[in-house]
Amino acid sequence: MTESPPDRIIPDRLENPWRTALMSWPTLLLLVAICLFIVNSLASPYFLSPWSLSDATFNFTERAIIALAMALLIISGEIDLSVAAIMALASTMMGLALQFGAGTPALVLIGLATGVLCGVFNGFLVTKLGLPSIVVTIGTMSFFRGVSFIVLGDQAFKGYPESFAFFGQGYVWWVISFEFVLFLAMAVVFYLLLHRTSFGRKVFVIGNNPVAAEFSGVRVARVKFILFCLTGLMSGIAAILLTSRLGSTRPSIALGMELEVITMVVLGGVSILGGAGSIQGVVLAAFIMGLVTFGLGLLNVPGIVMSIFIGALLIFVIALPIVFRMIRERRS
Repeated sequence: MTESPPDRIIPDRLENPWRTALMSWPTLLLLVAICLFIVNSLASPYFLSPWSLSDATFNFTERAIIALAMALLIISGEIDLSVAAIMALASTMMGLALQFGAGTPALVLIGLATGVLCGVFNGFLVTKLGLPSIVVTIGTMSFFRGVSFIVLGDQAFKGYPESFAFFGQGYVWWVISFEFVLFLAMAVVFYLLLHRTSFGRKVFVIGNNPVAAEFSGVRVARVKFILFCLTGLMSGIAAILLTSRLGSTRPSIALGMELEVITMVVLGGVSILGGAGSIQGVVLAAFIMGLVTFGLGLLNVPGIVMSIFIGALLIFVIALPIVFRMIRERRS
């Protein structure tokens, strides 16, 4: 007589989907965001004002728009450290065109085109020449920012038309800013792109094993090139928003913003090694960083303290999974 097969063991994550959802990283980020909202409301009597909450969105929307594209790039196993410099160069090109009488439509097109061209340049060096993305984008970070300093020097471009100011200062309805609506719309687009299309599945496959993806018929270089172009485009959009909000162009614009963008992405649960992550997590991380920076601003905390906090947060988030993995290995 043959023995009956043993009962199949079903993992807990298949038996209890609700438990898996509650223990997920986005759920933890949502709880942190709720706690920060409560703490800020108790710390400052001005926080719950509708206009204060609207102003809080300006603290993260430009960075978060870039973080959406950066998330896909990091999931694929690459990185772009030149995004803030691309913003500076795009803003400089718009300011230069302004001196020759360019109107709002032309300024927007120039900002978008500059961002895309910078992304094309980065993508070409990485995908065609096979150079490491971290080395390439460190170099282009200095190159793009250097061009801005050469063109502007100690000066600043001002006098943007009133119609251009709407992108960074306008409101769609009551206290709902155009920047915030644009960010939410882009978040939906990137969610569908990453989690509901074959292109998004290719991004995950490439991040997990680019060699296997290549042998499976995925055009790895082409996908990565598109992601660099997409990151450049989002940087151009962010440059338009930031320039419009400030009303001027300086070579130091967006200085150090790449650190905040990467912190948003990693805090959102995107693995710095590639192959894992979600847009939901990045969106929640953007809200958390916006709440933190705005709350500290209401308490008159100096900007250097905020920089220290962001740097420490980045180190903590990168080290946390490694520490958990070491603990699990010791227990097993």
